[in-house]
Amino acid sequence: MKQLTLKLSSALLLALSVGFAEAQNPNSINVVTSAVPFLRISPDARAGGMGDVGIATSPDANSSFWNLAKTPFATSRSSLTATYTPWLKDLGLNDVYLASLAGYYKLDDDQAISSSIRYFSLGNIQFTDFAGNDLQSFRPREFSIDFGYSRRLGEKLSAGVALRYINSNLAGGQAVNGVSYKAGNAVAGDLSLFHSGVDETGAGWNWGATLSNLGTKISYTSDAQQKDYIPANLGLGAAYTSVFDETSKLTFGADVNKLLVPTPPSLTNDPTRDDANLLAYRNKTVINSWFSSFGDAGSFGNELKEFQASLGAEYTYNDQFAFRAGYFYEDKLKGNRKYFTLGAGIYYNVFGLNFSYLIPSGNGVNRNPLSNTLRFSLVFDLDKEGGMQ
Repeated sequence: MKQLTLKLSSALLLALSVGFAEAQNPNSINVVTSAVPFLRISPDARAGGMGDVGIATSPDANSSFWNLAKTPFATSRSSLTATYTPWLKDLGLNDVYLASLAGYYKLDDDQAISSSIRYFSLGNIQFTDFAGNDLQSFRPREFSIDFGYSRRLGEKLSAGVALRYINSNLAGGQAVNGVSYKAGNAVAGDLSLFHSGVDETGAGWNWGATLSNLGTKISYTSDAQQKDYIPANLGLGAAYTSVFDETSKLTFGADVNKLLVPTPPSLTNDPTRDDANLLAYRNKTVINSWFSSFGDAGSFGNELKEFQASLGAEYTYNDQFAFRAGYFYEDKLKGNRKYFTLGAGIYYNVFGLNFSYLIPSGNGVNRNPLSNTLRFSLVFDLDKEGGMQ
C-alpha cells in the first residue's frame, strides 16, 4: 500500500483534531466536515453518470439512497441492484472501494419496503509509532445498513421513512500514538417526499425533497467531548421528461444539497475565546446543529456557498439503451469539487447494466483526485419483462 493511503486514512482517523484546526484558520478554506463521509459518495452508476442527480428521477432499486419515497411509483414489483466503485484510483490506490447492495419489494400498488447496504474499505494501513517503527497493520472499514417503508399519499404524492445503522471502524480498537480508538456507531433516519407529475407516456415533471442521516453523533474514543457529527443532509430535486415518440425520451434533472452540519468557527487569535468557540461547536445538540447550520457561516453569501448543485441528463431509447451526462458543483471555499460525468446503461429482459465515468480535470497538484472514477451497477427487475423503469 502506498504511503499516500496511510496519510489519507490518518487524516480520516484524526479529522476531529487535525482537520478542525485547519478549518479554523480565517485565511484558509472553511469546509463543513463530518464523520463517515462515505455516506455522501454517490452509491449507484445511474446517478453517477448524471452528475449525482437522483432525488426526482424515475424510481429504481437505488431509490433508497436518494429518495425512498419514489419507490411506490416503480413499475416493477421488486428489484435488486449491486454497485462497485473503485475509489481514488487516480491517486494510485488499488484497495480502496465502495460497494453497495439495494432492493425493494412493493407490498401492493400503494406501499413498498426496501433495504440497502453500503460498505467502504479504506485498504490496508500500516500503523507506526512516533519513531516510525512498524506496529501492526489493519484494514479500516465502514458500513451502513438501512430499512425503509414508503407509501403513496395520493395519486401523485408519496412519502418514505428509513432507519439506518452506521458502523465506522478506523483503527480496530488499537492504541495509536497514545490514543485508544474504538469503532464508532450511530443511528440515523431519513424522511422523504416525492411528487410524480408524469402522464401515461412518461412525460412531465417530478420533484422531491429529502432529509437524510438525521441521527446521533459518532465517537471513536471514550472522551465525551470528542463526538463528531454525521452528514445530515437536506436535498431538493426536480426532473422533467420529454417524450419524443414511442421509443425516445429525454430527462433533465437538477438536485441541490446542503449538509445540516455546523460550520467550524474561525480562529480569533485569542486562545481562551477559541477554546470556548470550539467547545460550543462540539457541545451543540444534534437538533440544534441542524437548525444552526443555516445561519453560522458568517453571512448569507457564505451560507449559499455551502449548497452543492448537480445537473444531469438521460436519453433513453426503447427503454433498453440509456446515455447520460452530468455536472457537479461545489464552491471552492467549501470543498471545491467540480466535475463532469458520463454514463450509459443497457437493459434486456430482467437484467440491466449501468456504467458511469468521472471525466479527468485539472493538472498537477490541481488535478481532481476523483478523476477517472468508475462505477458499475447490475440491476435485476425480478418480475419485469424488460426495459428501464
